[in-house]
Amino acid sequence: MPAYLDNNATTQPTAEVVRAVADMLTDRWQNPSSVHRGGQAARHAIELARESVARLVGARPREIVFTSGATESIDLAIRGVVAARMLARPGQPVSIVTTDVEHEAVRDACADLAEERSVQVRRLPINPDGRVDASALPALLDAGTALVSVQWANNETGAVQPVADIAAACRAANVPFHCDGTQWAGKMPTDLAGAPDLGGGIDLLSFSAHKLHGPKGVGALFIRRGVRLRPRIRGTQELERRGGTENAPAIAGFGVAADQARAWLADPARRQEAAARRDRFEARVLAAVPDASVNGPRQPALRLWNTTNIAFPRLEAEALLLLLSEQGVAASAGAACSSGSLDPSPVLLAMGVPPERAHGSLRFSLSRTTTDAEIDEAADTVDRCVARLRASAPAVR
Repeated sequence: MPAYLDNNATTQPTAEVVRAVADMLTDRWQNPSSVHRGGQAARHAIELARESVARLVGARPREIVFTSGATESIDLAIRGVVAARMLARPGQPVSIVTTDVEHEAVRDACADLAEERSVQVRRLPINPDGRVDASALPALLDAGTALVSVQWANNETGAVQPVADIAAACRAANVPFHCDGTQWAGKMPTDLAGAPDLGGGIDLLSFSAHKLHGPKGVGALFIRRGVRLRPRIRGTQELERRGGTENAPAIAGFGVAADQARAWLADPARRQEAAARRDRFEARVLAAVPDASVNGPRQPALRLWNTTNIAFPRLEAEALLLLLSEQGVAASAGAACSSGSLDPSPVLLAMGVPPERAHGSLRFSLSRTTTDAEIDEAADTVDRCVARLRASAPAVR
């Protein structure tokens, strides 16, 4: 049986999610914007899902906007807030504060704004473990700062950022704080109306269904009441914040997945058991490959329980990925969205990981359904594949 340790492959939709999607396709397939009975049945399903997603992150339903995924959610947050600021203060300088370890959706949106609209992009310094130096943030904020965008947990290393400290600095300067919570929501407790360490100071949160065993092609953006945001797609749907007919089947599946994730999170022991599996995998791999090393924080509390990023010196990540895949282990190099790239991960390079180690780094991800047998099988397979590649190919870089 394959050992799925890829960030997307580990989160197969549950049977309940599949049934919810199928029900919307067969029994409630009408347009949710229609006023007839069938359309209103579809609308009712969407609003029930909105309530479920809102409960998962501790928000109010009207603060949740459904999107096509986390990438669109991120784009709407960043471009929407910047556009609203420019309309409110025409002709004045505008800046964004972010980091070099963000997902490419954030990096690309900021780069485009810098090129297209002359937005100044300022970057927080990154420690060698991949975490932000939050103490540097106040000096980067001024009257022209439209937004701070920092992820909650890194998609490649699992490094958890100090969101409470970032939120406090943003609140003191009256600057909205956008957080990419794609890796966090559904995996860790989140309460956007609660304590700062649970997201209480975040103003906009992006996340996606398929990271918590929901369907692909649907995400959400939490927009705290009072945050000014200009829609990217005009329309009457989603309280006029995101136009276009809703993907009702995927949204219904998202709602079921959110309920299931919330139930799983209710027992902290489950996360501890999952983290122990991740640590066990790391220990076995590092024991078998002595020159391998983990990229990211060493302290368990500073790393998401489901992620490990391991460097295999003198190997190319792509070659190792292909061999692992042939042996039934699914992993990824860098972000799953760009794992076909031959370049080393920009995230790892930004952390100061030497190129020769970044070139040979793989990300392994667990889900709440990963088993001990899969962990052991994957660790043994990694050992065999590394040994085979090193025996058959000359050293690189």
